[in-house]
Amino acid sequence: GNWSLADDLCKKVASGAAVCKCQTGFSVLTCCTVNFSMYSLFYNRLKNIEENEGGLDKFSKSYKTFGVNQFVDGGIYCKEWAPGAEAVFLAGDFNGWNPFSHPYKKMEYGKWELFIPPGQDGYPPVPHGSKLKVVIRAQNGELLYRISPWARYVVRDEDKVNYDWVHWNPPQSYIHKHPSPKRLKSLRIYESHVGIASPEGKVASYKNFTYNVLPRIKDLGYNCVQLMAIMEHAYYASFGYQVTSFFAASSRYGTPDDLKEMIDVAHSMGITVLLDVVHSHASKNSEDGLNKFDGTDSCFFHSGHRGNHQLWDSRLFDYANWEVLRFLLSNLRMWIEDYRFDGFRFDGVTSMLYHHHGIGTGFSGDYNEYFGLHVDEDALCYLMLANHMIKFLHPECITIAEDVSGMPALCRPVAEGGGGFDYRLAMAIPDKWIQIIKELKDEDWNMGNIVHTLTNRRYEEKYIAYAESHDQALVGDKTLAFRLMDAEMYTNMSVLSPLTPVIDRGIQLHKMIRLITHALGGESYLNFMGNEFGHPEWLDFPRRGNNESYHYARRQFNLTEDHLLRYRFLNAFDRDMNKWEEKFGWLASPPAYVSEKHESNKVIAFERAGLIFIFNFHPYQSYVDYRVVIFKYEILLDSDAAEYGGHQRLDHSTEYFSEEYPHNYRPNSLMVNELVGISLHTISVN
Repeated sequence: GNWSLADDLCKKVASGAAVCKCQTGFSVLTCCTVNFSMYSLFYNRLKNIEENEGGLDKFSKSYKTFGVNQFVDGGIYCKEWAPGAEAVFLAGDFNGWNPFSHPYKKMEYGKWELFIPPGQDGYPPVPHGSKLKVVIRAQNGELLYRISPWARYVVRDEDKVNYDWVHWNPPQSYIHKHPSPKRLKSLRIYESHVGIASPEGKVASYKNFTYNVLPRIKDLGYNCVQLMAIMEHAYYASFGYQVTSFFAASSRYGTPDDLKEMIDVAHSMGITVLLDVVHSHASKNSEDGLNKFDGTDSCFFHSGHRGNHQLWDSRLFDYANWEVLRFLLSNLRMWIEDYRFDGFRFDGVTSMLYHHHGIGTGFSGDYNEYFGLHVDEDALCYLMLANHMIKFLHPECITIAEDVSGMPALCRPVAEGGGGFDYRLAMAIPDKWIQIIKELKDEDWNMGNIVHTLTNRRYEEKYIAYAESHDQALVGDKTLAFRLMDAEMYTNMSVLSPLTPVIDRGIQLHKMIRLITHALGGESYLNFMGNEFGHPEWLDFPRRGNNESYHYARRQFNLTEDHLLRYRFLNAFDRDMNKWEEKFGWLASPPAYVSEKHESNKVIAFERAGLIFIFNFHPYQSYVDYRVVIFKYEILLDSDAAEYGGHQRLDHSTEYFSEEYPHNYRPNSLMVNELVGISLHTISVN
């Protein structure tokens, strides 16, 4: 925010005179050269916006002038950016779909505008709920009927393939009643998809999520919900990652006001709401998407090969383009200010950061992988601008980067030359659990490797740990529960059936994996909806390949309410795990001190937030009088307790005191009376 200081710094960088100490964990020379270079690019771009657009505030509010907007007097102002168009018109229900009666006036830099005065009675000429199209006369003379890139509401009739643009301007919009929660120290994120948030085989609604799912999230102890597939996407099975209308909330779940109410109710419960935002690419749809909006191959995207993602079959934004920056920054601001989202999880950041998009590329941590001509500096500069804008205008908002590459300083402040994100996803952790369960016998699990994966993160950058997300739930993959228990989940999850070794092992390891990830893996925690109780089977959206079935596009929350099923044990453990984090705040505490990772005993022990966590991963060996580093303890959370489907082998009523017996480089230790096989114990230290 100190622009005179920043300006002086950039001048020194330009002259090669700046030398600073780096605190981001890589070499000072590399940090200075690259970070100051990126900061200089960011600063110059921001300065251009300030000088030519009246400031970042005005620039990022362009959603109030672009598209179709109504004045107070009822008049309609329309504005589009279509640099490749020969002419632009507005057609719709309001003018009998006459494609030429309402032409736009050409402006500078490829912009077009149109003003339609109010009627004599003061009513708007384009009524709420009427259908519209922008008509583009392309350079070859062809007329193209397009949805405005700034459209706020689009719908699809059941008998149609493409979406229609519907003018959304109700006489009375939803009024938010509750303030946003204060910025959280510990994020416990419930990753959610509105459409599948019901046991019924159908597309669920915003209303269903508001009144049936939010209370469940609150009860489970999650304080943040991350919403997927909100930005409108024509193809439901894309999981929301092939966006067609960036400013429109998906109409398949309800109206924009329904979504606003849902967020407002979440805020009333103290729940922070994040949007899974997709600015890394866009759908190739042209009839109801951004592609070829003005009849050219470029417009919002790079032209030719560079503008296409070969794996995702989608279009790639030109982040150096002035109007693309306007579009994307305004998009973020609209979601914050109109809908009251509290921040974003940026999808596909790795694809944005590199010209190779991470395709066919591994990342070993060598700094040559992060700095060089293969880095897309314009994309990285956009992310810096986005984070700067969000923090400058709404400092309470949170941003998360989905980056698998481990780009250094991505979660350091922009003022340090960093990317400006608050958190990054610890994407190596779920991969590690899958690899262990899939490839190794229980007795071959490597305690040191598990600890290394859970603690291997960049210095002073915050990570969101998770054992599994939506990626592992999708068809073609398996959730942890399904990998651990597989076919027996169909036959032996009833308490009336015998507790088989497979189900017993699966239930215990499911709890242990989640808690050690929660407590050791980062500064926040994420869970995908339903996985907390070991949701059976996989997730698959209706498509041709499954005869348009909704059978797997749902979440069977009812399984936890049946007291004859063992799913309730996992659900209870997840809830209590979050409850204890809320009380002790280990996610907001400094990184854990790992006092033991014993390979032959298969024991991991560590300290964090005044608690001792002890995990016995041995498949069959229990230990009596097991010595650990501790002063005094009582058991708080025990995976072997009856309420979590355990065998009740430990006495919770006893307090234990240490002795002056050095162990694992600590002066005091004690004997844990019993450490049972495949179990964990969370211990309060006094």
